Amino acid sequence: MCGICGVVRSDNAPVETALLKKMNVALAHRGPDGDGYYHNPGVGFAMRRLAVIDVVGGAQPITNEDESLWIVYNGESYNYPTLSADLQKRGHRFRTQTDTECVLHLYEEYGVDCVKHLRGQFAFALWDENTRRLMIARDRLGQKPLYYTMQGGVFFFASELTSLCAGLPQRPAIHLPAIDHFLGLQYIPEPLTPYEGVYKLPAAHRLIWQNGDFHTEAYWDLDYGPKLEGSEDDLAAELRERARQAVEMRLISEVPLGAHLSGGIDSSIVVALMAEISHESVKTFSVGFEESAFSELSYARSVAERYETDHHEFTLSFGDIPATVNTMLTHFGEPFADPSAIPLYHLSRLTREYVTVALNGDGGDEAFAGYLRYRLDPWANRYLKLPSLLTNKLLPAAAGLLPDRADRPVGGSLINGLKRLGQLTTIDPRASILRWGSYFSPDFKKELWKETYHKTLDLQKSERLLIERFSSAPAASYLDRTLYTDNKTYLPGDLLVKADRMTMAHSLEGRSPFLDHEFAGWAARLPEGLKFRGRQGKYLLRKAFASYLPDEITRRGKQGFGIPLGAWFRGPLYEWSREVLLTLGSYTDEWFERPALERILKEHKSGRVDHGKRLWALVVLGLWAEMQPQRIAD
Repeated sequence: MCGICGVVRSDNAPVETALLKKMNVALAHRGPDGDGYYHNPGVGFAMRRLAVIDVVGGAQPITNEDESLWIVYNGESYNYPTLSADLQKRGHRFRTQTDTECVLHLYEEYGVDCVKHLRGQFAFALWDENTRRLMIARDRLGQKPLYYTMQGGVFFFASELTSLCAGLPQRPAIHLPAIDHFLGLQYIPEPLTPYEGVYKLPAAHRLIWQNGDFHTEAYWDLDYGPKLEGSEDDLAAELRERARQAVEMRLISEVPLGAHLSGGIDSSIVVALMAEISHESVKTFSVGFEESAFSELSYARSVAERYETDHHEFTLSFGDIPATVNTMLTHFGEPFADPSAIPLYHLSRLTREYVTVALNGDGGDEAFAGYLRYRLDPWANRYLKLPSLLTNKLLPAAAGLLPDRADRPVGGSLINGLKRLGQLTTIDPRASILRWGSYFSPDFKKELWKETYHKTLDLQKSERLLIERFSSAPAASYLDRTLYTDNKTYLPGDLLVKADRMTMAHSLEGRSPFLDHEFAGWAARLPEGLKFRGRQGKYLLRKAFASYLPDEITRRGKQGFGIPLGAWFRGPLYEWSREVLLTLGSYTDEWFERPALERILKEHKSGRVDHGKRLWALVVLGLWAEMQPQRIAD
């Protein structure tokens, strides 16, 4: 893995070395093993390298035979040995043993469609000197990041927002519609960023710049049909073989390699397959909590013991949050409120002490329907057909009389579920994640924003974004359309942002077999009944690997890296959150109604309502806003 950045100009003026170095220094954590630069009239590239493949000879930037093409590359293309062998048969001459150089020769053969031949996770920038054309591209599911903007006719790109902003002549203004998205989703969806005129290149897209103009275009999409045919046993056997191949491809490395083991079924399968393929003991790493209801360490240990892994554990406490949140926000470069970033940050720090590469189970839930809400959605849709007096008033009112349970993981409290009944009637069923989430609904945001802002902001824009993805899905069933929506929004906007930034913060390369695009495309075409059956998600996945895992792993539901925010914000973190929201910064005076913030704190402290996730989002936003030299867009 690496960090990349660069500048191109249509006037062919030289790109200052000092500017590139400034951008590159901000990426040092992504590549501690070296840096590299390329200059030509009107163009400058820089990169930081984390050496994993061709450690000795793979320094970047890399050029082709006649030095007409130059590339900086972040990621891994796991099929590059096959691609390179084929290209050499066609007469291409290689100077290195890297997947990076492979992309250059693919470009010589296929032009901008070179990206369609890559199988892996990547973001790269390729300069064609003959045509004076820049191509930047991102992998299909959005594992590796890429940001870009234009200022004064000059095009800038970088792997992280902090690097991009370091090179800009003017700090961009804060974009409040993006902040409103953050309140509703806990992240800012692509292509938006918190800054005016600064964008994320969406997953499965490429951008072509030439002569001062550019355009973006999609080159791939998930397709949920036609459905696969065959017996359950045959499809389970094929699933095992495809998963094994995806894992085996990701074991290529010249540096130490291990796995993050959460105790859930996805990471447990990855570890089981690694142990089956590898000739050495697999190094595994897990994180837990002092609060036993949130800790999955016992499940992770059962898998580690079964496969005799070299196992390491880390236990997180509330004291780790204030000490690290500002550092985490620097790596994100934008407000980001998925609380599971906290344990992943510390787990990655522990992991990097032993290995440079760690496999994980990311993507399994979105491929095989692992979230509880996938099971609840059909029941909720039936509930909405009941008389409105019951759904809009009586049941929500009765649930509102009950105290919240902030000491249980997400999905672990019937009371918390009942309290969401009222929200079901106000959120469109096609926006599944919004109606089950614990963040800010449009009505809640209206109370929070000052009138000046909520009158001009589209407070339902997040809902419409999800509805648009749902309605455009190349799928027939409600479940498949919801899975498609999550693969286009929640996965690249939240889960993969968290995975990339928190691992790379410690110069750790994460690899995700379930995010292999061929594997994900095959899983998308599974019949709905093989994803969800009865009360159980991941039906075929559980069946296919039942003999590989302890019974308690295959039987248990989804927990993930849930952390006890509710309890912590009622207890040891209450005064800290109050200081951040009401004392630390003036952003509350600019954007939000102080009485609304005080009500959230009071209701949560009393135990009447669990605002833990909302408080975390507001604290993150407040701390991020304090880092900004300019607050609001003109």
